[in-house]
Amino acid sequence: MTEFSDLGATTTAKDDAGWTPRLALSLLSLVLVLELLSVSYVMVSMAILPISAEYQTGQGAWLITAFLLVGAVLSPLLGKLADIIGKRKVIIACVVIGAVGSVISAVATSYAVMIFGRALSGILVPTLFLSYSLIRDVFPRKTVPMAVSICTAGCGLITVAAPFLTGWLIDGFGWRSLFWFFAAVLVVCLVMILLTTPESTVRLHASLDVLGAVLLGAGLAGLLVAVSFGPQWGWTDTTTLAFLVGGLVLTAAWYASAKRVSDPLIRLDLLRRPSIAWTVTAAGGIYGLGAVFTMLLPIMAMTPETFGLGYGWGLSAEQYAVFQVPLGGMTMVGGLVVGALCGRGLHPRVLLMASGVLTGLAGAATAFMHDSKPLLFLLAALFGAGLGMGYASIPNMLIKAAPPELQASTASIAGVVQSLCSAVLPVIAFAIMNNSFVAQLPADQTGGAVFYTDGGFTAAFLLVAAAAVIALVAALALPKVTQQFRTEQSEVPEAATV
Repeated sequence: MTEFSDLGATTTAKDDAGWTPRLALSLLSLVLVLELLSVSYVMVSMAILPISAEYQTGQGAWLITAFLLVGAVLSPLLGKLADIIGKRKVIIACVVIGAVGSVISAVATSYAVMIFGRALSGILVPTLFLSYSLIRDVFPRKTVPMAVSICTAGCGLITVAAPFLTGWLIDGFGWRSLFWFFAAVLVVCLVMILLTTPESTVRLHASLDVLGAVLLGAGLAGLLVAVSFGPQWGWTDTTTLAFLVGGLVLTAAWYASAKRVSDPLIRLDLLRRPSIAWTVTAAGGIYGLGAVFTMLLPIMAMTPETFGLGYGWGLSAEQYAVFQVPLGGMTMVGGLVVGALCGRGLHPRVLLMASGVLTGLAGAATAFMHDSKPLLFLLAALFGAGLGMGYASIPNMLIKAAPPELQASTASIAGVVQSLCSAVLPVIAFAIMNNSFVAQLPADQTGGAVFYTDGGFTAAFLLVAAAAVIALVAALALPKVTQQFRTEQSEVPEAATV
């Protein structure tokens, strides 16, 4: 007979087991997949110019958009599928398809084939929530908080090396080497997962809601395309409005469908529970503010000081990497703090609140004090600590609140909200800056590039602080005592243990 612990993990005789070499390698394999997912944004962004030049295209943004679009669209479907057939199976499929997509991009003879490869690689996005859902099922109970925290907050220092690695690969071997690198790492991760990580025995006995998957997937696709290309096409352009309205209509149709089918893609009664709804809200705020801050910081630091805008030091990409040290390093530290404290019984709600406070303070302070390198270095560290705590608290909170058989499908909705907010908040930030804060500089100085007044960055970083407030309010609204939602299938077989 099994019963559930307060972490949501199935209590077994092996729950007192600690870390072993095989367990550590299992965690490393999952962390490497997620770190590759994270740094691939930076690495591909740095390669957009040479790729666009080779294919003579002005649609370089699709290298990022196609990746994110497929990931967000497939997240709900793969989350539900993972609950039904097994999380390890779906992760392995994602890694294999992601590697195939990288190879296709590496050998692409046309830009259309390149984008097809990037779209296939986007299936890696759901591995973010699938990984911690699998950890919850197969790791010994007392290792789960730390393992989940490490997995989601990551080895932040890898982001420091990414610009240098990218430059070395592109300069020495050409931009195609990036995709060969991605494929090679994924193959290594695949072998490690196969050798070290067992499959979860937790299963959801349900049918797959194909209609719901099509409606929600198409709706999310429409919304993301509209948000991603609205600034380029124009917000009142017919194409933008068609994608936006179409996305809203299809999402509403999915909601209506989910209320009527017996096995919906996402259970609406689960999402209405405060412990889930407020965690998902906080997740959107944390990931959205992270996207804005990390996008603004390099732009601000790389702006030439000679422009006299009140900010900027004209740093090169390599010189800017020094700011990635406190940001990435403290993100990792924040995640480790969450893992250690949750493992000792502290509720992740408290740490999620701390994340909102730290990121809010860092965002507000950066809004008004960004003319000093040492101070900005410290604020980046403060922000990184808060960001890492948020990244790690969210999955630990979902593990407490969602039943084992619905872990992946519940986490998938948090993943969708995280993707949407990460896409929407930077658009809002740049809309504010472009509408009211464009610096009037001589064209011979700017080379045609757009630069912003000091007030523009003040407004944008205040948006970061506002998102942090939303995350903090959501964390405060979470119940002080989390009771796990139960379904008719909540008695499940004993989980496998590494």
